[in-house]
Amino acid sequence: MAQFEYDESGGTSLYFLVSFYALFLIPITYWLLPHSKKEINEGKLYTCQCEECNRKKKALVAVAPKKSVLSTFKWIVLLLAWCVFILLAYKASQLERDHQEYDPYEILGLDRDSSDSEIRKQYRILSRQHHPDKEGGDEVTFMRIAKAYEALTNEDSKVNWQKYGNPDGPTAATFGIALPAWIVDQSNSVWILAIYGLAFMVILPIAVGTWWYQSIRYSAVKVLIETTQIYFYFIHKTPTMNLNRALMILGASREFNQVHNKEVCGRPSDNEEVPMVMRAINEVGQNKENPFCQPYSVKARTLIHAHLKRYLLPPSTLEIDKDYIVRKCPMLIHEMVSTAGQIVIYKHIGRVKHEPKLESIENMMKLCALIVQACLEKKSPLYQLPHFNEKTVIHCINKKKIKTLTSFAKMSNSERRQMLTHMSDNEYNDVENVCLQLPFISVEYDIEVRDDEDTSTVTEGCYVTVVVRLERNNLEAHVEEGNVEVENQEANVEEMEERSGNLEAKVKPKVWEKQKKKVHKKKSGGGNAKKKQKVKKALLSKEKQNGIVSPVSSKEEEKENSECGSEGDDDDCDDKSKISGDEDTNITSDEVEDEDWNNYQKDTKRKEKVLESQSRESYLVHCPYFPDEKNEWWWVYIADRKSKTLITLPNMVYDLKPGKQKEVLLQFNARKKGVFNYHICVISDSYLDLNQYIPVKLVVKEHKEVKRESSDDEDDKEENDSDGSDYTTQDESDDD
Repeated sequence: MAQFEYDESGGTSLYFLVSFYALFLIPITYWLLPHSKKEINEGKLYTCQCEECNRKKKALVAVAPKKSVLSTFKWIVLLLAWCVFILLAYKASQLERDHQEYDPYEILGLDRDSSDSEIRKQYRILSRQHHPDKEGGDEVTFMRIAKAYEALTNEDSKVNWQKYGNPDGPTAATFGIALPAWIVDQSNSVWILAIYGLAFMVILPIAVGTWWYQSIRYSAVKVLIETTQIYFYFIHKTPTMNLNRALMILGASREFNQVHNKEVCGRPSDNEEVPMVMRAINEVGQNKENPFCQPYSVKARTLIHAHLKRYLLPPSTLEIDKDYIVRKCPMLIHEMVSTAGQIVIYKHIGRVKHEPKLESIENMMKLCALIVQACLEKKSPLYQLPHFNEKTVIHCINKKKIKTLTSFAKMSNSERRQMLTHMSDNEYNDVENVCLQLPFISVEYDIEVRDDEDTSTVTEGCYVTVVVRLERNNLEAHVEEGNVEVENQEANVEEMEERSGNLEAKVKPKVWEKQKKKVHKKKSGGGNAKKKQKVKKALLSKEKQNGIVSPVSSKEEEKENSECGSEGDDDDCDDKSKISGDEDTNITSDEVEDEDWNNYQKDTKRKEKVLESQSRESYLVHCPYFPDEKNEWWWVYIADRKSKTLITLPNMVYDLKPGKQKEVLLQFNARKKGVFNYHICVISDSYLDLNQYIPVKLVVKEHKEVKRESSDDEDDKEENDSDGSDYTTQDESDDD
């Protein structure tokens, strides 16, 4: 019969305590210890000594002691925890074993090869010595000696000892429970039950509930789910979005609301200070739409505008709030771009009616760089350089026609110094140091069809993989080698400004130029022509639902939309709207399970798994007005800039380092045959005027169908094969 005993001495419970303690201590230590030293490149840190950079350094240094104290406290606690563990392990190792093997020879002090006469002689000596009636005798020792003598001389006792390890025969098995006896003591039952109830009915549910509540509130990139829902709604509502609209949506993020984020603090002084800043800036604007009209959104929008204009705020109130909001903006804008890409996928599978335009997505990207550099949209990109004010920028434009960072880097050192004679040597050194570290991304690419035998030929209907290889280098070094064409860069800048509406005066036709008259389309003649147009429009809209919209279909649709907008046939326009409306409402579950949507879900899950483990260390950005250190990140995607359509979703690259190539895979479906002129776009989230647009010419050939024999010939061939064959296939044998 088994017997259970609690640990009265505390030895067994000490083993349990050491094991349980190590179960938590070792993983926590592994998590806290640094696994590898971060790579530090020479020239990674800017050596700018301008007033704004010095102010930023002082602010970061002021926060450093708090982090240092927390780090020191962490190491002290970890060291004490290991000291306690070593002490407990040492005490456990010094404990004697409770169970000892019964050995009568050891009790009598004899060797195992002793004879019977030697056993009797030793027994008489020990019995006289330890007899209870003798002086100095011990009853317990005498009983042990008598029992050992019996185990060696009595045949039955000797057999029991050799067989069961005990001269009395088999005994009940004893199991020790690694818990101290006071836990099951009746006098302590109330306290033990209270501790169990507190641990399993209060602490554990609260911990699990808190973890679950946080997990359902935040996405994988630590952005509130409600914020993503706001982005999704307003980006879908306004497909064509300018910078002000994007900034308004950004200001409505729930991260800036005190109700959803406890880190945000509201002050009574905001009721007086925020309206004063709004009147001084005069660019915030009013909007009665919810949540743009809420106080938190108005305040966030006002502070972002103040940051872009580099407006001085009260240092003890609004300046602190502005730094917190601006610090959050880059990650929130990344979520906006990701949400826009998700809407594009939804549009292609027919789950939404509208998709954001290419200019809208690029305006979001541009907003991120504007916030990092604290620069207005209409300002020159030269404002990113230290000690550059309005007077210096106007001087550069008027004297040397320098409008871009690329053209500024192309100048020789003597020309730059001659142009900036009003700067001191220290100020010019700051400009030179920053100019030396400006990034230039070298782009190489290969076009492959990985699912086909002929990987170099692109046919309609196949998935095209563009392998883009990126390498980060310094802008000035590439300019000296002649690898950068300033004219192309300036043309790209002008193109971006034209699309954002900054150069409307430049694109206006001259008064003396002859204006082209609008040519109105004639009405279609008969009912058959109308039916053909309806069928064609229905096919075009169906192609848009099946995957990435091809430039051919989008151009035809834009052409027909323009015809509907002119003095054309109103009935055709009404019929087209009916067709598109019916297709949007008749969405089946099979259409939702489109291949593009499945690929996007797989990519999203894969990105979420590796997002936290992915290295985000690269070169630091020169951004003196940004309240925290910022690394260079880049969006990479393919677009048709002529039709203003997005071909692939933007892919964020975090870890571009000098001398190391980064490979990015961009995939899309070639829906139509023809020759398409695309661009590989490499957009910076931190710098203005340093984006790359690499032209890509894609030739999509007609898909060659495999000629198959007629059904009659196939049947005859199968009959001949079956008559002349001596074996059966696996399917035939199964049928038999």
